[in-house]
Amino acid sequence: MRNKTIKQSAKEAAVGYLSRRDHAETELRRKLKTRGFDAQEIDQAISHCQEYGWLNDTRYAAMMVRNGVAKGWGALRIKQEMKMKGVGEDIVNHAIEESDIDWYEHGKEVAQRKFGETAIDSPKEKARRFRFLQYRGFDFDQITYALAVTDE
Repeated sequence: MRNKTIKQSAKEAAVGYLSRRDHAETELRRKLKTRGFDAQEIDQAISHCQEYGWLNDTRYAAMMVRNGVAKGWGALRIKQEMKMKGVGEDIVNHAIEESDIDWYEHGKEVAQRKFGETAIDSPKEKARRFRFLQYRGFDFDQITYALAVTDE
């Protein structure tokens, strides 16, 4: 009887997703909805996962901050990524504040890793480095600090 397929429940699907990696609640809801589960099944699955501590947006946000820092991202980029995953703004801001990252020093490290000790010899090169750090999610003050330190 191989042709007979057993339909997976929303709880099983949710646990399957969470066993591979952490998800934000909104992201998990979206995936379950795409799989064709109705809203009541999804709510039950989400509650089940939260009850057992498998789904936790605060923990997810802290992990996203750590991963973002490891990728050389600034706070703005990390916030944007979490917003796209559906993490609440309060949780995002709390995770960034709790991370005790010095974003100025982190920007400097990212710039040095990318550009080494080479001097900025033209306005075009400075603009290129500025754009790179801006894309990585550092704000104006952080970029200015990072480039001034490497410019010496």
